[in-house]
Amino acid sequence: MQLGMIGLGKMGGNMKLRLQEVGHQVVGYDRDPDKTDVGSPAELVQALEAPRAVWVMVPAGEPTRSTVAELAGLLSAGDIVVDGGNSRFTDDETNAAVLADHGIGYVDVGVSGGVWGFTEGYALMVGGAEADVQKLMPVFDALKPEGEYGFVHAGGVGAGHYAKMVHNGIEYAMMEAYAEGYELLEASEHVQNVPEVFKSWRSGTVIRSWLLDLLDRALDEDPELAKIKGWVEDSGEGRWTVEEAVRLRVPLPAISDSLFARFASRQDDSPAMKAVAALRNQFGGHAVRPE
Repeated sequence: MQLGMIGLGKMGGNMKLRLQEVGHQVVGYDRDPDKTDVGSPAELVQALEAPRAVWVMVPAGEPTRSTVAELAGLLSAGDIVVDGGNSRFTDDETNAAVLADHGIGYVDVGVSGGVWGFTEGYALMVGGAEADVQKLMPVFDALKPEGEYGFVHAGGVGAGHYAKMVHNGIEYAMMEAYAEGYELLEASEHVQNVPEVFKSWRSGTVIRSWLLDLLDRALDEDPELAKIKGWVEDSGEGRWTVEEAVRLRVPLPAISDSLFARFASRQDDSPAMKAVAALRNQFGGHAVRPE
């Protein structure tokens, strides 16, 4: 299948390579001249045969909204735009309406996998019309992990980003639980080898997970996390999850507490926040602040 991709950063660039490895033709545009295949979004559209599909992987908010608006003036009826970034689900209806005025379809995709997605595959949470989703299935099949899991058509427009928002809220809470356990072990006078405790949990326990594997990897690299400042950003989805919980009156104490813990990290350099910072760096390549 032929696909245009706008935004060739850590995620978009690796997704392009994964698609090309299995034979899809991907034309990419990026503002970085060393990464781009074409000189502008207009040239990208011209390089694709109708009906076209263009996947947008730029920062959420105004960069995505302006890119969608630009594509509305470049694409033709019957084409499809995919927003694979971390947009707030409330932006999706607006973006879809802008494109619908031109007869262009819109699909929102929550993407999980970070820097590991190229080799492991990307978990895809998709929202949009069934017909549009079906047209894109060759791309989704190539990007998702092998096997039964890793893809869901969650519902109509907005459902993909909503599912990804909740996914990231859960991720916040899981990371916080591992981090708090790390801090307690570090404080104990009874445990002499904290990294080996985490390593032992990777098999045979009910708390084993990919996040645990990544924390073990981080501790192998820096057993006392001495090189990392315990300062943790929140990228949006955790906040939006808590805001939705308030709107719908759904109790989310663990996820809410994990968000507030990140706020606290910007005031105190705690061992728990060092662990969360290390985890974010391991699974997503997010920057850490050196100690």
